[in-house]
Amino acid sequence: MLYHASPVAGLTVLQPHISNHGVPMLYFSQKRENTLVYLSNAVEKFCRETGFAYDGPWQKWGPYGFTADGRQRLEEYYPGALEETYAGVSGYIYTAEKVTRRGHPIPIPGTVTSRGAVPVAGCEFIPDAWAAIRRAESEGLLVLHRYDEMTEDELDWMRRTVREEYLQAADHPEYRHFLQAKFRLDPQTL
Repeated sequence: MLYHASPVAGLTVLQPHISNHGVPMLYFSQKRENTLVYLSNAVEKFCRETGFAYDGPWQKWGPYGFTADGRQRLEEYYPGALEETYAGVSGYIYTAEKVTRRGHPIPIPGTVTSRGAVPVAGCEFIPDAWAAIRRAESEGLLVLHRYDEMTEDELDWMRRTVREEYLQAADHPEYRHFLQAKFRLDPQTL
């Protein structure tokens, strides 16, 4: 079974869209819990909540990696980020049985991509993404790495990466708005 997360209800066919990789594809995971992170996009959520007007493609915020044993590890890059991003957010996890038009390989463990539309085999409503993430954590299916658990080396890496992301995002004002606010960046000092 393949899993795909979406905020949109009632889909019977999943269609490819352009993502951060710049190619129209559908992304699936072989692990249901790995799709929970896609139920909310911190950048889009923050911009909408702060009234930041934007009508282009939203930059995705995917604060995760993987542990040595292959479990997804959600990273909290600023205090309260995970709860702020996912609490109270609902969405849907769609299932598909197979993909016939494979897309480009993506270096994300357990990911399958499709260049073409894929029929939906099933759908699960997730009333609260944060509750679902915490449940998956308690079941040992994924790991949460909270901001206050980060080492100084991890924090230094995060600060450097955020500055680089900001400088490279000239064509994404929504992403810059998010990074400036959440990481207290001063564009005059970058």
